[in-house]
Amino acid sequence: MAEWKECKIADLGTVIGGATPSTKDSANYENGTIAWITPKDLSIFTGRYIKRGERNITEIGLKSCSTQLLPPNSVLFSSRAPIGYIAISANEICTNQGFKSVIPNNDTDPLFLYYLLKYNKDKIESMGSGTTFKEVSGNTMKGISVRVPKDVSAQKRISAVLGMIDDKIEENERINDNLEQQLRTIFKSEFTDNPELENITQIPLSELCHVVTKGTTPTTLGKPFVESGINFIKAESILDDHSIDKSKFAFIDEETNTLLKRSIIHAGDVVFTIAGTLGRFALIDENIIPANANQAVAIIRADVEKVLPEYIYTCFIGGWHTDYYAKRVQQAVQANLSLTTIKSLPIPLLDEAKMSEYLSLILPLIKAIKINEAQNEKLAALRDNLLPKLMSGELDVSAVEL
Repeated sequence: MAEWKECKIADLGTVIGGATPSTKDSANYENGTIAWITPKDLSIFTGRYIKRGERNITEIGLKSCSTQLLPPNSVLFSSRAPIGYIAISANEICTNQGFKSVIPNNDTDPLFLYYLLKYNKDKIESMGSGTTFKEVSGNTMKGISVRVPKDVSAQKRISAVLGMIDDKIEENERINDNLEQQLRTIFKSEFTDNPELENITQIPLSELCHVVTKGTTPTTLGKPFVESGINFIKAESILDDHSIDKSKFAFIDEETNTLLKRSIIHAGDVVFTIAGTLGRFALIDENIIPANANQAVAIIRADVEKVLPEYIYTCFIGGWHTDYYAKRVQQAVQANLSLTTIKSLPIPLLDEAKMSEYLSLILPLIKAIKINEAQNEKLAALRDNLLPKLMSGELDVSAVEL
């Protein structure tokens, strides 16, 4: 059985804070080659190893701010609200001031450190302070007590068990990326690049659907969220890869769900974000039901007598909606799309013979994607169940051969 020790995070590696380059010179961003990571990048990131973010900075920009280049295998931890986004650098990168990153020592396994910080996320967050927003300072981060195996080989055995699960999750995500590329290629060939497109009838989305609606926030009606119950989908629950993140659900009770019956979600619905971060979408399956949604999420329910939900879904996968909706975004406190705009999207409708051929191509791909998503959910649950047992030493893996 592995021996464990109490230590501080500072004993496991060097804690580095991030910073923002001088904004006086826009050249600090333009044509930059150094990946500059912000918490926003990690909020939409689902893997472990991150290579780049939304923006790059220049070497001059890096020198203009009080941070340093992080080597590969540094562990990034967002220390300013929202606290707890975690990733490992796959190459040299730097971060903004929303991070306290850890460059592991030679006797600290980087992947173990990643899972250790993940396991201690709530503890680290509880150490934050601040009135406007909560933040974990560098000194606080360095001084947080953790318990780790003394031997790096024991650390590696623990990270290997968890890592194998995440490897499979990430492999499934890569497979799904490829399947979606195939869907986009099929859609592009049939529609976007079709020289006969003008001869294909286009019908407003609303005429192909039983329902195009949106939800309501329960608290505006005096109804509270609850600890568990009916899944309540918000915009942040819908990811860029068109999957649903259940960890970002809120919950409502049966009474509130009945009150909000207009926005009860069914299997086969397409959900689409219409406020805040616009344009994320997903195809709902039985795994998500029962569910409801707030006002930032449009619910699109196909009339299966006219068209299958998978057909409408591929119109979004193929980007058919992008330009049409982009030209009709309304600007208020935050950008949003009206239901009228959502409903008016012209959908190209194939004749019966071509529709049958098209569906024979897309349906197996969508089914495979959904199978992988369901498997990933089970794998993530297994990983999250093992994490505290492995990180506390309750489950011994000293016999695991690497």
